[in-house]
Amino acid sequence: MAESRAAVAADPDEPGRGSTTPTGTRRSGPVGRHRAYDAQHRAAADTNPDGPTLPAPSLAGLSVWATAQRTGPVQRRGRYVPESVQHPARMLPAIAAHAIHAYTEPGDLVLDPMSGIGTTLVEATHAGRDALGIEYESRWSDIADANLRHARTQGATGRGGVIRGDATDILSLVPAALIGHVALVVTSPPYGPTVHGLVRTGDELDIRDNRYNDGADKGNLAYRDLTGLADGFTQILRGCHTLLRPGGTVVVTARPWRKNGELVDLPSAVIGAGIRAGLIPTERCVALLAAVRDGQLVARPSFFQLQSVRKARAGGTPMHLIAHEDVLIFTKPITPSTSDGTGGRG
Repeated sequence: MAESRAAVAADPDEPGRGSTTPTGTRRSGPVGRHRAYDAQHRAAADTNPDGPTLPAPSLAGLSVWATAQRTGPVQRRGRYVPESVQHPARMLPAIAAHAIHAYTEPGDLVLDPMSGIGTTLVEATHAGRDALGIEYESRWSDIADANLRHARTQGATGRGGVIRGDATDILSLVPAALIGHVALVVTSPPYGPTVHGLVRTGDELDIRDNRYNDGADKGNLAYRDLTGLADGFTQILRGCHTLLRPGGTVVVTARPWRKNGELVDLPSAVIGAGIRAGLIPTERCVALLAAVRDGQLVARPSFFQLQSVRKARAGGTPMHLIAHEDVLIFTKPITPSTSDGTGGRG
C-alpha cells in the first residue's frame, strides 16, 4: 500500500506503495493542489491525532503530503472491517483520500486496477465519487466488497464495486461503456513475495498474513521479478490509458526496496511503465509515512522495518527507516482524436 529522499528503501521486508515534473515544468489544472489540505490535515492531527478525518478543502500546490499524522490502524479504525488487517500491503487511507480530493470532483469515476481490500474504493465513495476496483485474489475482493458495504452503512454517497479478475487484461473485464469515462486511477503495484504482514506477540512471536497468497499462483504480479512486474504493470496501465478520459490522471504509489543488499528501484520502473503505456509523467510527490510534530518527523515504522534496519546496522550497513512513499503522477494526453470525442480503444 511509502521520507526524505535519503531515507528511501531501507527496508527489504516492507515494500509499500513520491512536485516537480521530470522536465521541471508544471502543468495547469489540478496539479499540486495539496497545500491547503495538507496544512489543515496537519493542524487537526496535531490537536487531535485520533480524531476523524477532515473533509478536504480546496487544495493548493505542495509536493509533500502529510498522510501519516495518524497511524494506519487509527485511520482504518471503524472505517474498515476488521478482516482488512489480513492484507499484507495496505495503502494508507489518507494517501488515497488525498489523491482523490486533489484530482477529482464529486461524481467522478475512480479506478483501482489492483484494489486489494478496497482502500481506494472506500475513500472514493466516502468522498462522493463512484469507484471501480479490479482484484486478482478472491480473498481480497471479498474483503473489499465487505468494506464497501460497511462504507454505505456509514453514509458514503458514492457507488462502488469490485470485479474479480486479472487486471493485465482489464479491457475484457470492464464494461465497454466506461471507456473514456475514468477520471482518476489510484493504485500501487505489488512488491515481491515478502511484504508487511501482521505481527502478534505472546509467548512467541507470531508473524502471519505476510504474503498475498501461498506463492503457488505465478499469475500474481507479486511473484514476478522486477522485469516481469514492470511488464505486467505496463499492460495494466495501457488498459487504464484506454479507460481514462482525455486529461485524466493516474496516481501510483511506489517505493524502492533491497534484495540481497541491492537496491531495487521500483519507482523508476513505474515511470518507465507509464511512459510505455502512453501516459505523460507530470509530478513526483512524497507521501509521508511519518508524522510531523513541532517541525520534526516522527517515524511510524513497522516491525519489519525495525527488524531489517537493526540487522543492517548490526552488519555495518547504515540504513535508515522508511519515512515516505513516492507518489508518481501521470496524465493521459489530450489529442485531436480525443478532444473531439472520437478517441478509440488505444
